[in-house]
Amino acid sequence: MGHDDHSWQKQAACRGAGHELFFPDTHRADHEAKLAEARAICAGCPVREPCRSWAVAHPEELGVWGGLTEDERSRLRQRRPAA
Repeated sequence: MGHDDHSWQKQAACRGAGHELFFPDTHRADHEAKLAEARAICAGCPVREPCRSWAVAHPEELGVWGGLTEDERSRLRQRRPAA
């Protein structure tokens, strides 16, 4: 599966979940609860790795992708060797 192949999205456990769950408002009191719920869905997702890889490679700056937050993905990008 290449980075431009989005076929993995059809198998994603988050399909049909509310947008606000994976893109929680950091200013709301329930932010951490939403983040934990999104991570729990990602933990059982059959396409977590392709999702995570896509978000790190493109880079997707907002939301939870493959169980990782924006900051976590940013740290991964910083650790990757330059191409």
